[in-house]
Amino acid sequence: MDDYYVNKNQQETGEHEVHKDGCKHMPLSHNRTYLGKFLSCKGAIIKAKEKYKNVDGCYYCANACHTR
Repeated sequence: MDDYYVNKNQQETGEHEVHKDGCKHMPLSHNRTYLGKFLSCKGAIIKAKEKYKNVDGCYYCANACHTR
């Protein structure tokens, strides 16, 4: 299981990106919210949608959940 975070700041296209711990594109600690441990990005996306309506996976670390 991996730790996942969501960026508190929106991307230019409006979504909040979900990142797996260790991603080189991880937002700074004060710009992210810990989501928890998940087997895949899919569970992290569901959790992030409890806080933000528009969520997407990071292209680099959560590509299976990247839709934009």
